[in-house]
Amino acid sequence: MTDSDGARGSEDAAVSDRVRLRRLPDQGSHRRKDLDAVLDAGFLCHLGVDVDGWPMVVPTTYARRGDHLYVHGSVASRSLRTARAPTPVCVTVTLVDGLVLARSVFNHSVNYRCAMVYGLPELVDDPAEKLAGLEAISEHVVPGQWGYARDPSEKELQRTSVLRLALDEASVKVSAGPPDDEDEDLDLDVWAGEVPLRTVRLEPVPAPGLADGIVLPEHIATGPLGPGTVSTRDVS
Repeated sequence: MTDSDGARGSEDAAVSDRVRLRRLPDQGSHRRKDLDAVLDAGFLCHLGVDVDGWPMVVPTTYARRGDHLYVHGSVASRSLRTARAPTPVCVTVTLVDGLVLARSVFNHSVNYRCAMVYGLPELVDDPAEKLAGLEAISEHVVPGQWGYARDPSEKELQRTSVLRLALDEASVKVSAGPPDDEDEDLDLDVWAGEVPLRTVRLEPVPAPGLADGIVLPEHIATGPLGPGTVSTRDVS
């Protein structure tokens, strides 16, 4: 799925030593279109950062806007307080597509799509860009919700940090397909194959105390909640 490490087009991510693909490079890519595809298909990332000499990995929602990734969290968050220093971070997005069951346990694996982005995040201080970043995250996770729910207050904005991370240094890996069994195992009386997995959106559950007469809005009733999710109505 990939060009060689040295054959980058102008739209590809930088191939630094940190993101150079060493193990199973044929499953990887530094092409920008492959990176965008994984980032746009997910909505939950893991932000890895060094805090007081120890690694800390925090799950958070995100959004891609052009050439940057935006993540947010409380200003009280230790990981975000450190990340705004700025400190090198690694953001990972992983989408699990299935379990791969081989004839031997050794060859079991997982089908997945994964993107890793490295860099020095910048704290977004500009009020307009900060609001745009939060809107992008909200609309990426639940399209239509930003214009439906109440806007964040000034106090809430002060309590929220938004970080911007350039997509200049990144890599993608994709594992797909059936198990790769050893030739000597092919005749074993053992079932082998793939168990596809996907994220399923269940029916919305009203909040306790919701006033009578408030109708479930169309963008929640019929729209996707998070990229790549499907409704139970679509599951056969």
